[in-house]
Amino acid sequence: MIKYVIFDFDGTLVDSKDVFISVFNQLAENHKFNKIEPENVETLRRSSMMERCKALNFPLYKLPFFAGEAYLLYKNSSSSLILFEGIKELLDELKHRGFKIAVISSNSEYNIREFMKKHQIDYIKDIFCSNNIFGKDKIIRYFLKVRKLKKSEVIYVGDELRDIVGCRKAGIKVIWVGWGYDVIDMASRENPDYIVDTPAQILDIVE
Repeated sequence: MIKYVIFDFDGTLVDSKDVFISVFNQLAENHKFNKIEPENVETLRRSSMMERCKALNFPLYKLPFFAGEAYLLYKNSSSSLILFEGIKELLDELKHRGFKIAVISSNSEYNIREFMKKHQIDYIKDIFCSNNIFGKDKIIRYFLKVRKLKKSEVIYVGDELRDIVGCRKAGIKVIWVGWGYDVIDMASRENPDYIVDTPAQILDIVE
């Protein structure tokens, strides 16, 4: 029986694509990476993380060194973030039905909590973050340990290939959403347990 529904943040709960592109392009200007051009967005969405980094001349191993700068740039642009259509209703209904809700993200806890406060989503207390974008399985395991949960008692909702991979490694089920960063061709490579096109479909899965 599912007790917790865990959400990714960017691309799952909030539409942050434009903010992400703006942040990355500011980093690119500061550190001499290739910028994300509008005509390249769809190609990048259909590429793996390594392929994206190669195209953008971005040294992935240096990501932890840029995290602080990226979080600050994101914070300064966060006023333009919006919830995806239907997400607020989904979260409210999950709470109404007695599910606990958590967020596990590679964004910063401060940015997420500030956004939640602004949008009157005050019932999500569990927010776990890591700047290791390929280490989601580790933070999922940590969350399970801290909350004393079985793997069968949680389900994760995310929009990227790495979300699916992280859940597979952690041994939990995953719902892939079709409104985020990655396209379905990418998600299908890892066979998520469920694929949804609207937030309301998640309610049918968790019951």
